[in-house]
Order: sequence, then C-alpha cells, then structure tokens
Amino acid sequence: MAKVKQLQSLAERRKAFRQMCKQRNAVIVPGAGNALTARIIEDAGFDVIYITGAGLANTLLGVPDLGLVTLTELASTVSAISEITDKPLIVDIDTGFGNALNAQRTMRVIERAGAFAVQIEDQVFPKKCGHFAGKAVIPLDEAVSKIEAVVDAREDHNTLVIARTDARAIEGFESAMERAEAFIKAGADMTFVEAPQSEEELRTIASRLSVPQVANMVVGGKTPLTTKASLHEMGFSLVLYANTPLQAAMRAMSDVLKVLHDDGDVGRITDKLADFEERQRLVSKDEYDAADARYSVK
Repeated sequence: MAKVKQLQSLAERRKAFRQMCKQRNAVIVPGAGNALTARIIEDAGFDVIYITGAGLANTLLGVPDLGLVTLTELASTVSAISEITDKPLIVDIDTGFGNALNAQRTMRVIERAGAFAVQIEDQVFPKKCGHFAGKAVIPLDEAVSKIEAVVDAREDHNTLVIARTDARAIEGFESAMERAEAFIKAGADMTFVEAPQSEEELRTIASRLSVPQVANMVVGGKTPLTTKASLHEMGFSLVLYANTPLQAAMRAMSDVLKVLHDDGDVGRITDKLADFEERQRLVSKDEYDAADARYSVK
C-alpha cells in the first residue's frame, strides 16, 4: 500500500536529512535496486536507502553496470520506492545520462520522483562500475559544468547534490582530491571519492574536504572494508553498502535453487525460505486488507 501520509512535508524531511548528513555519524546506507529490497531495508531498521545504479542494472535488466540503464527505467524505480517508504532516498544517477542539459533534466525528473539526494559522477558516458577496469573521466571543466547545471536545476534547495569522482583509479589520488575540491566550489553539497585504496586515503578524504563525505564499501572492491566505528572516527557522513543486499539475495537464491534442482524436494529447505506470513508482512498486506475493507462497497 502507498505509504501513510506523514506529518512532515517532503521539503521538511529533506531538510532533516541534510542536517543529519552534517553530523558526520557514518550512517550505514544499504542499497536497493527494487521496491521489495527497499521494504526489507526499512524493515531491518535502517534510516536511509540508496537506489543503486549497479543493483538496478543487475536486477531489472540482468546486465553488468555498464551504463545500460535508461533515465525512464531509473525514474520508474525511484517512483515505485518512494511510494512505499518515507525514508530518505539517495539516487545514483550515474553521469546524468549525457551532457549538462541531460543532467539537468535527470535532476528534475528524479527529484520529482522522490529523491532526497542525487549522486552524479564524472565518468565518460556510458559509465562503468567504479571498481571495474577501463574507466575514463571527462575533462574537469566539463565535470564542473555538469555539477553547476544539476545544482541550478533542483527545485528544493534541500535536495542534496553528491558529486562523485572516479579519477582515483585513472589519474591518481591527488587528481581525485583536486576534482572533489572543484566540485565543492561548483556547489556540490557532498563529495564522494570513489575507490580509495587504503585507510590512509579514506582518512585524508574525510579530513581534507570541507563538505560531508561518502564512503563506499564494496565487498571484493578496491577500497579496504572499514568498520562503521572507524569511518565515524574519520568523519564520514554516509557509508554505502550499495549491493550487499543484492549479493546476499543472489547467493541465497542460488543455494536454494541448486537444492531444488538436484533433489526436487523443497520440504527440506523450508528453513531457508521466508514463510508465507513473513512474505505478506514484508509487503504490508494487512494495510491493503484494511484499505480494501474501508473502501469496499457495502
């Protein structure tokens, strides 16, 4: 069922999220590529949800994170998730789907779909996962213009613009830091230096850059997995686990389906499954039942 209307407006909730990010408390933000995952993240007690471009590519299209998702597909997913949760949504808009004008339209569409923050990066379009080889970044002046365009396009000044740079793997750490500093001057509310390769680099990012920072924890990626406590001590605001729920779901589905394929006996693996009641609870069936009872013609 659509989320219950809150006492606070969307603008007020965006403002509260902006203030939360300023606290630099290393808030853990799991990623969702669909509305069911977002429901499970909320049910688990998390306060913020990240709408992951890679997760959307994997779950909706069954393809790698190579810039194949369209703006229409992303906007549809954001709209579906914003309909069933009031949690702050950080939306990965990749490169903004083109040049500065494309990025402006992307900002408008995704903000209206319910985003509290958008994350835009400086890769060449079409982009690649930040932990893949073979990436390339656009010239700095072009990247700065896109940040300025996105900042100018937002309707609510409390909608955050998170500017990500992928230059660390291409031009080195200092170049990435210089880009992040330029993005701050262009109006970015937060920056995100992707794929730092040591805890020392993580510490430098958080201490040297003046605005709140994002850390990205990718199992198997280039950045060392670092605890929330350590990232809090460093001064990070948000800690993304963009595809950890997806990785867990992929492994669980594979394990259960292997048993079903080999043995044909689901009875011995029911402990690996959400039961019927749990499944209905997670999708709030009781709320739909109550609404149906209220509005049914007597």
